[in-house]
Amino acid sequence: MVGAALARRAVDAGLRVVLSNSRGPATLADLVAELGERARAATPAETAAAAELVVAAVPLAVHEQLPREALAGRTVIDPTNYALYPGFSLPALDDDTLTSSQLVQRHLRDSHVVKTLHSIGPRQMLELSRPPGAPDRTALPLSGDDPAAKRRVTALLDVLGFDAVDIGSLAESWRSEPNTPLYALPYLGDPPPGLAPAEFVAWAQRAPGVPASAARIGALAASAVRGPAGFRL
Repeated sequence: MVGAALARRAVDAGLRVVLSNSRGPATLADLVAELGERARAATPAETAAAAELVVAAVPLAVHEQLPREALAGRTVIDPTNYALYPGFSLPALDDDTLTSSQLVQRHLRDSHVVKTLHSIGPRQMLELSRPPGAPDRTALPLSGDDPAAKRRVTALLDVLGFDAVDIGSLAESWRSEPNTPLYALPYLGDPPPGLAPAEFVAWAQRAPGVPASAARIGALAASAVRGPAGFRL
């Protein structure tokens, strides 16, 4: 869902996008037709070769399927989140040895991973984009270990209609992960009380977007306290 919403926002902003998935380009025909002439589908390796920036919008559980060699030297945006479910957990995340983006970076050892676009939902992404200088422009957190890669991603976010707040290295990316005040809620407002995790997800998918300024995002990142890793479904 995040990948499709981002593709729509990118095309609307005048960018060209190349889409891929694990099932083959033909399965993306309907989405490509909807997006229009600025979009096309390709294999993951072809997408990596064609794109200046790559968004790895895959479940964290399958991040090791990302084509390491094809993505070598590329700036890779990591929008993944750690969601625990029966039969799946990642000990290196559970004991805080790594953040989820450090795990992705460990696999993509020759790429430049930047964590962003993970803390805002598809509907809110489409609703909250604004031109530069708009008084209600929304900001998104980003983190990474390569300054040049972070500058490239900041420029992309600007084109997409968002400010960026640099919250540090990938080791600090936990500040915007699930179970922190910076994850999802700044763009949603207050949820109804008493929601179970699955109910929260359903509510978040329907909720209208709420603008969140760079000052607010920066303050939430600075005040974050590290808790249990992962969103429990």
